[in-house]
Amino acid sequence: MSTTNASVGRERDPNVGTSERTFTMTIGGSPAEGTSTFDVVNPATGEVIASVPDCSPEQLDQAVASAGAAFPAWAARNMTERQDYLVAMADAVDAHGPELAELITLEQGKPGPVAVAEVAGLSYWLRETARLELRETVNQDDAERRSVTRRLPLGVVAAITPWNYPIGQASFKIGPALLAGNTVVLKPSAFTPLANLRLGEVLRDVLPAGVLNVISGRDGLGPRVTAHPGFDKISFTGSTGTGRLVMAGAARTLTRVTLELGGNDPAIVLPGADVKAIAPALFWAAFANTGQICLATKRLYVHEDLYDDLAHELVQLTDQVRVGDPSDESVDLGPVSNIRQYEAVISLLEDCRDRGYRLLAGGLPQPGGRGYFVPPTLVDNPPEDARIVREEQFGPVLPLLKYRDVDDAVARANASEYGLGASVWGTDVEAARRVAERLDAGTVWVNEVMHLHPAVPFGGRKQSGIGVESGLAGLLEFTEPQTLTVRRAEAKG
Repeated sequence: MSTTNASVGRERDPNVGTSERTFTMTIGGSPAEGTSTFDVVNPATGEVIASVPDCSPEQLDQAVASAGAAFPAWAARNMTERQDYLVAMADAVDAHGPELAELITLEQGKPGPVAVAEVAGLSYWLRETARLELRETVNQDDAERRSVTRRLPLGVVAAITPWNYPIGQASFKIGPALLAGNTVVLKPSAFTPLANLRLGEVLRDVLPAGVLNVISGRDGLGPRVTAHPGFDKISFTGSTGTGRLVMAGAARTLTRVTLELGGNDPAIVLPGADVKAIAPALFWAAFANTGQICLATKRLYVHEDLYDDLAHELVQLTDQVRVGDPSDESVDLGPVSNIRQYEAVISLLEDCRDRGYRLLAGGLPQPGGRGYFVPPTLVDNPPEDARIVREEQFGPVLPLLKYRDVDDAVARANASEYGLGASVWGTDVEAARRVAERLDAGTVWVNEVMHLHPAVPFGGRKQSGIGVESGLAGLLEFTEPQTLTVRRAEAKG
């Protein structure tokens, strides 16, 4: 593994926010400054890059009220009009793509090309979501009566997004919510508000006032949002622990929720797999975005006949990857995104050290460096009850786990409170498929991982979430059914 501390690797967009730039919330289609501000830190340097509004309780009320006021007219628009608005939003995102991507790199820490892909993903998700439609279901149509079930929007949606993919995760929420006829208040993570605040500014000229509001705030804002009586739906992506708090807050008003929560995704490498062919895919399945992906591979179960060879290939890849400031174009992996998550990852590494687990690569970072950098780390066959196996690390640390019997591997893979994603790898695709069908996860891949599509529902089992996102099923999460029955006038009583 090589590292770099280079701070600039390409020319910066002159429109990108810095500590001198003013960011505003969007409430009722207008800019809104906070009564106070809080700082946003670049995780690669530890330096403050901007101060942003800290939404007051009164401003939250205003945002909810503006969304509520905009809802009747927005819901009354036909589906084609709302589809056209989503396409116009995508056009606006494309026009500001480089600016949004650089903001993501500055605040979140992912390398430039990965940030560019994230913004492109928002545009793509909006366009593909615009292809979806909500159709009536005819339940009965005869001489006696006609009965149809249609889908109605819920009202005002709170979209709460995480810090690992600030713009990308917003795409799973705002597009379907708006297409279904709801209005939205978007609250990004306090660690990564910049790109979403800028998105709100960009879309002011695209959407009618109040249809999309964007607010920012410290940790206290989240509980105020989830307990606010003005929301009809909360769509949340984040940790399982926080998801429980969101659900508890929503329970006071019986507000509907969709929760996309944590994961501890297993991958099983079957006997006879082509180690050299799959090693790069498995490496990036674990370490892409510095391991900060809910669907990243977090436990790698390898048959004992392949274990040493695959471990060797993965070690070689860790030696080749370049870790450093993501503004350097030569960097492959950036820092852990914030100090809180950095400390969580360090705690897991310290536990591995204290318990004497062997590390094949990486380990604790050298003291004294700036930024929240952790090298890609491989842990050699720790016990199943180890913290690094049981807990979601959400960082660049991967335990390699040896197994002899496939049934044992399946049982160990399923022995988790989480059930978000999983994958199976092998040359016999049919055998791999049979193993995949036994895994207790919302999405299971064979010979790939983390492939998502706007038309395909995505959600977790067990403690990994409630409800789904994307696809028609995800769109329906932002609606409720209404059955309309008309008795024919000529029908006899």
